Amino acid sequence: MVWLAALTLALGGVIVGSALQFVLWPMAQRSADDLAGLMVLAAQTWSELPPETRPAFEEELALRHRLALRPDFAPPPPGTELVHGFYIGFLEDALQRRTGQPASLQLLPAPGDRASAPGAAITDHPAAPWLWTRIPTAGRQIGVGFDTTRLDTHPLQALGSILALGSALAIGLALWLARRIAQPVAQLEQAAAALAAGSGPQRLPETGPAELARLARHFNHMATQVRELLEARTTLLAGVSHDLRTPLARMRLALEMLRLQPDERLIHRLEQDIQAMDALIGQMLDLARGLDREAAEPIDVAAWLALRAEAHREAAAVAGAHIEVDCEAGLGVQAAPGALARVIDNLLGNALRYAPGEITLQGQRLPGGDTVRLSVADRGPGIAAEHLPVVWRPFQRLEASRSPQTGGWGLGLAVVRQLAAIHGWHVELQGREGGGLEAVVDLPPLEGRPHSQDEGGCAPPS
Repeated sequence: MVWLAALTLALGGVIVGSALQFVLWPMAQRSADDLAGLMVLAAQTWSELPPETRPAFEEELALRHRLALRPDFAPPPPGTELVHGFYIGFLEDALQRRTGQPASLQLLPAPGDRASAPGAAITDHPAAPWLWTRIPTAGRQIGVGFDTTRLDTHPLQALGSILALGSALAIGLALWLARRIAQPVAQLEQAAAALAAGSGPQRLPETGPAELARLARHFNHMATQVRELLEARTTLLAGVSHDLRTPLARMRLALEMLRLQPDERLIHRLEQDIQAMDALIGQMLDLARGLDREAAEPIDVAAWLALRAEAHREAAAVAGAHIEVDCEAGLGVQAAPGALARVIDNLLGNALRYAPGEITLQGQRLPGGDTVRLSVADRGPGIAAEHLPVVWRPFQRLEASRSPQTGGWGLGLAVVRQLAAIHGWHVELQGREGGGLEAVVDLPPLEGRPHSQDEGGCAPPS
């Protein structure tokens, strides 16, 4: 309880000091510099105006800016300089920088009628004194004064009051919180200790104060993620070991046979196995690189989708597929181009592998205008609804064989989901009316049209 109250008091002091150093101090300097500029400009403007227009200008200064002018203002007697705070010091420094001569402010009664103080209108606070200084311009010294009600703020007193009130509340609150949070925090400590010791993550009751309930909810979410990460790590290690063992066994057998008799077919099979292993290792690296967030850039969706379709043109021809690009003209997104390319390429590669035929790359703005949807749609066999949540996991494949020629390694959608989670995108697989599967990626739109060398709208089918 004592340390909580002391910590709160120290935090309050840090906040007050930070507010002074980084907020109030720069604001005061900027305000003082603006006021000094207004005073110098008023004096210079008055000296350049024709005599018959000066009264109207003085009246305008008094009414709109609470400033008054006194031509040939006498310097203050020695020893009558104003003892002031830091704001007036900022103002005097700003005046000296702008006029090139030392500036000091003198506290005098409020200006009265126009005869005694030319240009001084009757103020809303007649009893408030004014601050005056001399501004050199056009060979004469013009007195410029302003109402001290412009300075009628007390930031230090306000901060002090806040700190004192906060300290009193902190002491009382510390006593109340110590009783209110002791039990849930003890449960959290026990669960965290069990997790640190390697035991299975324990779920906490999501009850009690709102903050602790949210904390318990986040801890339970973290525990679930830890469990899923452990399961994914086990699955990845087991899957990599299994999928590498098969080509390694074939390579060992081929090497033994090559010792007996060279055979071009065995060498070709060795090359295929090496390529398969390299592809698996490459997808594992893709999954690892998905943890790095890439900077977002403006992308012209129509031209970009045309490039993705062109990149898969040869693969589509081999698979007997036809890729069509369909997107709205002038559509743009703000996204990481490399990560987005990996996502679309994985989805398009799955479509070419499992559902060759008519494949559509589509870009559209959803109703409401705050989301752009990119989709890869096919007319293949699709995926049953109960299997849709499963296919996102590493090494989860609906195709029964383990051959990469027929079904890949089962890592493509895992890479897609991880990249989408890192960059804040929404990805989803959904069935199509009339058969087939549609993979969608929802992205934030780009305000305005991105620059692009291709201004021809959507690309023709590849």
